[in-house]
Amino acid sequence: MPWGVRCRRIGFVSNAMQYVLEHFACAVCAVTGVLAGKGKRLDLFGVIVLALATALGGGTIRDLTLGVTPVFWISDPHYVQTAVVAAVVTFVVARFWVLPPAVLLVADAFGLALFTIIGVEKALAHGNSPTIAILMGIVTGVGGGLIRDVLSGEIPLVFRKEIYLYATAAFCGAALLVLLNAFLPGWSGNRMVAAATTLLLRLAAIRWKLRLPVFNPREETETPEPKSES
Repeated sequence: MPWGVRCRRIGFVSNAMQYVLEHFACAVCAVTGVLAGKGKRLDLFGVIVLALATALGGGTIRDLTLGVTPVFWISDPHYVQTAVVAAVVTFVVARFWVLPPAVLLVADAFGLALFTIIGVEKALAHGNSPTIAILMGIVTGVGGGLIRDVLSGEIPLVFRKEIYLYATAAFCGAALLVLLNAFLPGWSGNRMVAAATTLLLRLAAIRWKLRLPVFNPREETETPEPKSES
């Protein structure tokens, strides 16, 4: 097979894999949006709104920040359709089967890992520096969940004191992907290794309650004023 044809075929497969990955990430995050509405007495419309905000929110913030217009779900409405279908299916399933609370955390961890990688790759594809790419990976990973929690009246996961390596896991995965792309350019396993690192770090933190130290400065002890002798 000629080298040019082989390169084009590899590029086509890589682009197809990324497209499927993006839709899978949208579906997973839409599921977390539906599960976050549990106990909020939302109807189907409200659940779909939460799902769309979760699935599309982080990527929308990323595209607007990078100046990419129209944003990804406007240029390709199939992302909206994927999120809506995933939301409706989850809504129906949840009405007949009790889903344990851990499902939300695990699904959210998958969405965090996938969207972080997508954010890094899109930022790099538009010629941004590695620092901006890492930042955009974090924004893409946590942005949808942040909007979801605000709309559902909850403190966002990323701001909760009992959260376990949420944005930190996204940062580690994003930084690893940037390093892998620098030292192993063109290797198809870069995104999988980085996504697996983010996912495993987040799941391990949930399992063993790992978290960063909390800022708790030492309070100054007041020195009692000496008593005046009468």
